[in-house]
Amino acid sequence: MNLPVSRTADTGWPAASRAVTLGSVDGPHDLGGRMDFGAVRVDPREPVFRARWEAAAMVLVSAASARAPNYTLSSFRYAVERMDPVHYLGSPYYEHWLTAAATTAVETGLLSREQLEKRAGGPFPLAHPPRVHGVENPGTGAARFTAGDRVRVRRWHPLGHTRCPGYLRGHVGTVLRRHGAVSLPDVEVHAPRRVRETVYTVRFDAGEVWGDRQTGVRLNADLWDSYLETP
Repeated sequence: MNLPVSRTADTGWPAASRAVTLGSVDGPHDLGGRMDFGAVRVDPREPVFRARWEAAAMVLVSAASARAPNYTLSSFRYAVERMDPVHYLGSPYYEHWLTAAATTAVETGLLSREQLEKRAGGPFPLAHPPRVHGVENPGTGAARFTAGDRVRVRRWHPLGHTRCPGYLRGHVGTVLRRHGAVSLPDVEVHAPRRVRETVYTVRFDAGEVWGDRQTGVRLNADLWDSYLETP
């Protein structure tokens, strides 16, 4: 399957990709448990950067984050998540970084799209605009669970950013450990305010999550309080 993402032969920088609008719930980044993607191939000899532009992409993310107002790691992740699905699935890891850096720069006014495309020598694919421009406080901030409690991950499909993986929604696990309160990414990426919630390490039975027959395999996930409910 040839996806419409290419690179210029002289510089190795990403060239334009065809914009495709696809229906999406949580975006193409949330691939855990999806079928037909095959095994993850790992090359222990793989270099950190395959080309010079990949190293430059990392630097550009740092530069954009240093100058963009209210920028957080969640902001970076959300810019990647908003990439066109075809572009995301057909591009390498550091092209996601590059797209996020360019998107952040344009959206925060560090440069215009015209300036970006003039420097790039042609059209430059950016992430789609945010679909959420503010969220309500999803929780009370109080820790509702403790170690040993049975909890279920809420089954919901947020329009904006979240750190709750789709493959865990609706499944029941056991709280293994209760941590301190941490800024909720679902809020901080969409608003200048911060909402701190307790984070729990929750243990799931892998067979129950994936629906197969494997036994004795456990899966641990760190989840914010508002992601959980009482079964």
